Amino acid sequence: MSRIGQNPVTVPSGVTVDVVGQMVTAKGKLGELSLTLVDDVEIERKDETLVVKPRSDTQRARTMWGTMRSLVQNIVTGVNEGFSVNLEIVGVGYRAAVEGKELVLQLGFSHEVRHPIPEGISIACERPTLVCVSGANRQLVGQVAANIRAYRKPEPYKGKGVRYVDEFILRKEGKKK
Repeated sequence: MSRIGQNPVTVPSGVTVDVVGQMVTAKGKLGELSLTLVDDVEIERKDETLVVKPRSDTQRARTMWGTMRSLVQNIVTGVNEGFSVNLEIVGVGYRAAVEGKELVLQLGFSHEVRHPIPEGISIACERPTLVCVSGANRQLVGQVAANIRAYRKPEPYKGKGVRYVDEFILRKEGKKK
């Protein structure tokens, strides 16, 4: 059984954390994020650390203990350092560019795909085949990256499509004559 809930969350310098009842708010150089904890856990502040504890010994309280601790860690890290996901575009003529508040993707369709950039997320294209999605909210960064990847998932025969940079595509052998 995981014991991740036992680890305290350290608050780095430059980040202010306010705990009011079940609401945790973190402010840092990248913005402000808040989280409402479930009623099965409680949080207390000790110096520069946050300690999450279950209120009872029920199964739900113990499972939510580790989950809430991880979510608190994510908002503290997000407002301090932020999160980023890199996507790679593979294919002849496939490319991406940022135009204003939209990401324009050319993925082999008869039209270009225009993906709106949500508030709190920044998208950069260092090369036409590399897209960097970054922001303070880890869940939102991952969801935007997954939505971009869903336009053209990597296929197993030639590997064409949008993939995560560290993703391995299991290749299949083509048709035999």
